[in-house]
Amino acid sequence: MTADDEVVRVDARGLRCPLPVIRLAAVAKTLAAGTVIEVLWTDPAARHDIPAWARMRGHEVVGTIIEDDVRGVTMVRLGPAPVAGRHGCVGRRRRGAPY
Repeated sequence: MTADDEVVRVDARGLRCPLPVIRLAAVAKTLAAGTVIEVLWTDPAARHDIPAWARMRGHEVVGTIIEDDVRGVTMVRLGPAPVAGRHGCVGRRRRGAPY
């Protein structure tokens, strides 16, 4: 990270899975590529869920600091917005979808 990076904080402390990732995703939709989001969490599952979410969406995990077994901070740098497919969908097609 450089000193010029804008950092947005998402406080997901006290929230259980899947809410930390849902809060992160909601904030990420409103921000530009290159923005760094700092997620504070207390749910141990967030330690793995947030990096998995970032990987699946083309974002970069800048780092994770584990304060103890159940508290930590994960920093994610947003990548470019995903491009919609031919039917306006992003991601994989659902089984049985008409397209």
